[in-house]
Amino acid sequence: MTLLHVMPDDAPDTVLLRTRDADEIASALREHSVLLRHWEVRGPVSPGTDPAEVLERYRAEVDALSTAESLGLVDVVQLHPEDSDAWREKAAAARSTFLEEHRHTENEVRFFAHGTGCFYLHLEGKVLAVVCEAGDLLSVPAGTTHWFDMGPVPEFCAIRFFEREDGWVGDFTGDPIAQRFPRLDALLAAAG
Repeated sequence: MTLLHVMPDDAPDTVLLRTRDADEIASALREHSVLLRHWEVRGPVSPGTDPAEVLERYRAEVDALSTAESLGLVDVVQLHPEDSDAWREKAAAARSTFLEEHRHTENEVRFFAHGTGCFYLHLEGKVLAVVCEAGDLLSVPAGTTHWFDMGPVPEFCAIRFFEREDGWVGDFTGDPIAQRFPRLDALLAAAG
């Protein structure tokens, strides 16, 4: 189930709001023009699941969203744990890529078909940590400063939507704020 954990941007140990209530989460995010929607999960995703199969499962929703929001490019990204040094290196590199505060020139739109990831949105003196799980579709407005944590052992499959080829490229702020906040694994451990 989705989790929202809100902290002041200068006091990461202070919890302003912590909830799994879908309506409360959607309302808190809407205040910042961030949209959280849900799609029905259609089947399991495992290491052997072809990205084209994942897209086909959600074809109607993907096409409708792409048309409605002028999102011309769609792809699938996934990581599943493997017991190898090569995978651990790949996972650590992938995790570190977006663990620093950045923004994008277009909306960041992601649907989680499997697994978990956390978007940390830095908005109006607060950090809103949104733990997304299978079925969550998150739309973060262009220009929103944020970072993303896929956890120490990433396991997720997400459909990504873009307006342009380079829409995913991050403009990093250079602010080390992300280093002061609890990571995905700590947020989930605290949730019990």
